[in-house]
Amino acid sequence: MKIYRGNILFTPTPEQFTVLERGYVIVGDDGNIIKTCQDLPADCKDAEVVDFGDQLVMPAMNDLHVHAPQYRNLGIAMDMELLPWLNTYTFPEESKYKDLKYAERMYRRFVHDLWKLGTMRAAIFATIHPDATCLLTDLLHEAGMGGMVGLVGMDRNGPATLSNTVEEAVEGTKRVMEHTKDMPLVSAIVTPRFVPSCTPRMMTALGLLANEYNLPVQSHLSENQSEIAWVAELEPESTCYGDAYRRYGMFGQTPTLMAHCCYTDGEEFELMRKNHVFAVHCPTSNCNLGSGIAPIRRFLSAGIPVALGSDVSGGSGFSIFRVMHYTLQMAKMQWVRTDHKDQFLSLSEAFWLATKSGGSFFGKVGSFEPGYAFDALVVDDSDLNFDNYTIQHRLERYIYLGDDRQLTHRFCQGKEIAAPRISGLVG
Repeated sequence: MKIYRGNILFTPTPEQFTVLERGYVIVGDDGNIIKTCQDLPADCKDAEVVDFGDQLVMPAMNDLHVHAPQYRNLGIAMDMELLPWLNTYTFPEESKYKDLKYAERMYRRFVHDLWKLGTMRAAIFATIHPDATCLLTDLLHEAGMGGMVGLVGMDRNGPATLSNTVEEAVEGTKRVMEHTKDMPLVSAIVTPRFVPSCTPRMMTALGLLANEYNLPVQSHLSENQSEIAWVAELEPESTCYGDAYRRYGMFGQTPTLMAHCCYTDGEEFELMRKNHVFAVHCPTSNCNLGSGIAPIRRFLSAGIPVALGSDVSGGSGFSIFRVMHYTLQMAKMQWVRTDHKDQFLSLSEAFWLATKSGGSFFGKVGSFEPGYAFDALVVDDSDLNFDNYTIQHRLERYIYLGDDRQLTHRFCQGKEIAAPRISGLVG
C-alpha cells in the first residue's frame, strides 16, 4: 500500500470537481486506488505517506487519437487542409517507417513527448509496417505507459510505399496481438485508416477480425466535407459515412473510437448514440486543417461518449491540457454559431473528457474513485499561483498557462514513470 498527500482534484461526474485540500489517495499494491479521503483513516496512521505539499494531484491525461509516425511533421504544413496535407506531407513521412532504425529514432521521441506532457495512456495509429508497430508497443511497455496501438490498413488511394494487402493488414494486426499478449497495459486495436483508404475487401476483413477477437476499432469520421463527399462516391450503398463502418462490423459492434465527427448529424448521429461509438474530439487539428467544429454539447446531451485527442501531427502538440483549452474555446464558437442553442462547456466537463471519459476506453482509468488505476500527475504551480486562488482556479490557470515544466511526477497504474529513454537506437 502507498499513500500520497496533496491538493487533490478529479471529476467523478462531468458536472463538478471533487476537491480535497491537503487530502490523501491510498493506493493498493496492484496500482488501483483503495480510497481517497480528506483525513487519513486510523488503520493507516502508521503507514508511510509521500507528501507533495501544496502541489496539485490530479488524474493523468488520456489521448484517444494520435498518429505516432507523424511525429517529425509537428508544426509543418499547418496552412493546408486535410486531403492535400495527407498526400503532400503525411503519406511520404509514414512511408519511412519501413526503416526500423528510423522508426525507433522517431518512436522513442514520440513516447518521451507523451510522457513529458502528462499523457499516460493513448490510442495510437502506427503505420502498415509490422516490425515498426511492434517496436512501438515495446517502447510503451518499456516506459511503463499504457496504450492501444494499431497497425494501419490501407489498400487504395495511397502511395505504393504505404499500401498493404488485406492479408498483410490482417496478419500484421494478429502479430501485434500476439506480441502484446504479455504486456498488461499495451494491446492491439484494429485500424482501418479511413474509408477512402480501404477497399470493401479490406473493410470486410478488418471487421471480421475485430469481431472474431473482440478487438476495439479506431478510425476517422466526418472530419472534412470533401472527405464526406468522397466516401459517398466510394460507398454508394451506405446511407452515411458512419454506415460505411457499420456495414463492415466496425461501428460499435466492438468498442469503437471515431475521430473528429465535425459534421456528424442525422442518421450518423443516431448510429453513434445507439451503438455507443466514441466521438474523439480533436479541436487543435480541426482548427489547423480547417476541418470544422464538432458538436460536442449535442453528443454529450444525447449520451454519445466523447474523449479528447491531440491528433498529432494534424494537431500541433501533445498536450491534452492544450486540447482542453481549445475544447473550451471551440465549444464557445459552437455556442455563438448556433445562436446559443448548443451551450458551451464548463471547465469540469472539459477536464472530465480528458480524464474519466477518455480513460474509460482503457477500463477503470481517469478518476480517483475506489478501484480506479492510480494514473496521476503532480503539478507544482507555484510560479503560476497567487494568494487566495482556489484549487480549481489553480488548475484552470495551469490548463491555460502551464506546460511540462510544472509537472513534477507522473504515475501509471500506481508506478511512478521516469522519463523514457530517447537513446538506444537499432543498428
